[in-house]
Amino acid sequence: MNVIGRHTLMWYAIALVIIVLDQWSKSWISGNFVFGQPYPFTSFFNFTLLHNTGAAFSFLSEAGGWQRWFFSIIATGVSAAIIVWIARLPVSQRWEALALALVLGGALGNLYDRITLGYVVDFIVFHYKQYYFPAFNIADMAISTGAFMLIIDMLFFKREHD
Repeated sequence: MNVIGRHTLMWYAIALVIIVLDQWSKSWISGNFVFGQPYPFTSFFNFTLLHNTGAAFSFLSEAGGWQRWFFSIIATGVSAAIIVWIARLPVSQRWEALALALVLGGALGNLYDRITLGYVVDFIVFHYKQYYFPAFNIADMAISTGAFMLIIDMLFFKREHD
């Protein structure tokens, strides 16, 4: 049986930091903001406490409740796969490991919300006049950044295959 190396634990620690930052920010926003009331910072950026019962961009948010468990099962499966993926990565593949750690932390942060609350807390809002980008949170930023990094990795980083 393989022992998990320090480098692997470092990537799991990064995922844990994402989870803690995400949960702290959601808790602070939930405790200090009125639901649906924007707190503007600029003419195009505000914090607004919102609850998303669906997936990205509120996909299936009006589906009647079954989506909570459906998305929870998917997030659990993907997270388990990423945990194994990170553990099997060679030490030299830091970029890929960081990307996966970001996705893992974000997925688990949103999974925690979905299981405990029945929805994901979103609060970061960008807009231009009346055109709004869907609200998001720190977990979503970590997932998006990690996914972007994985795409960059696939497109531009060459590796020799065994």
